[in-house]
Amino acid sequence: MCCWLTTFPAWSQQAADQNFDAHVSHPAFAERAGPTLYLDHGHHNFHRLDGRYEPFAALALNDGFRVAAFEGTFSKDTLRPVAILVIANALHVSNVDKWELPTPSAFTSEEIKAVKRWVKNGGRLLLIADHMPFAGAAADLVAQFGFRIANGFAITHDRARTVTMLAPDIFEGESLPPHPILSGRHEAERISRLATFIGSAFQSPPRAAPLIMLDDRFFSLEPSVAWQFDSQTLRRPLAGWQQAATLIYGKGRIAVYGEAAMMSAQISSDGHKMGFNSPQASENKQFVLNTLHWLAGLLPPK
Repeated sequence: MCCWLTTFPAWSQQAADQNFDAHVSHPAFAERAGPTLYLDHGHHNFHRLDGRYEPFAALALNDGFRVAAFEGTFSKDTLRPVAILVIANALHVSNVDKWELPTPSAFTSEEIKAVKRWVKNGGRLLLIADHMPFAGAAADLVAQFGFRIANGFAITHDRARTVTMLAPDIFEGESLPPHPILSGRHEAERISRLATFIGSAFQSPPRAAPLIMLDDRFFSLEPSVAWQFDSQTLRRPLAGWQQAATLIYGKGRIAVYGEAAMMSAQISSDGHKMGFNSPQASENKQFVLNTLHWLAGLLPPK
């Protein structure tokens, strides 16, 4: 009987790379003159400004964005000062120390309604929901915008026996369809190659614009406990699904990404790099900036 084993099961091994390069050669805005970007800290988030998303925050700051932590719950009043909201790997309290089923929503129904209304009225949302249990925790929120997310691990068939975040999936060519985020503002910002480090996958509503397309090499492993796979683990084909997409919703914009490490710079306890610090992810740093520029309205909607 075959089985699947992971060489990287311990999420505690991930930390921000303190030697990351967050320099921005040509900032989009003058220092702290750009839109206010809030990173969610109010929903047991695995990625925070003072932790694994410190490199993401530093990059945004160096591009001129005003960056702050969002504490508490989402409501009409608390979202009022927010120009761009980034939610990275939120969790329900029951899953903070137990990455296993069930994976309830990280957000109450009232919060989901508030976020939906805020985006419709012009808010800009970057929602990052990684592999299980993070995908499950975000499922109710993304469903309000028409996205259907698989609560699993999106991997290729040739990596099924050793599921590890240390070896990235590389996307180029047809897997990166035309999109303003991939084109950037000029040729120097054009993206032709991206690396992701195992995340989730989703199906987008018809009006969404795909950024990262999955083909028939990919399937979703959906265990009852994160990083524990065997021959009985549910497998879902992912051909035609996405790992990144955007949507214009009312007056607002939303980007849904199914992988979190690609947007930061992390390092494992044995020194492996994951994110825009990885030698195989040379264009990911610009991808982060292009994403923020699209949300800020510096790039066309599609």
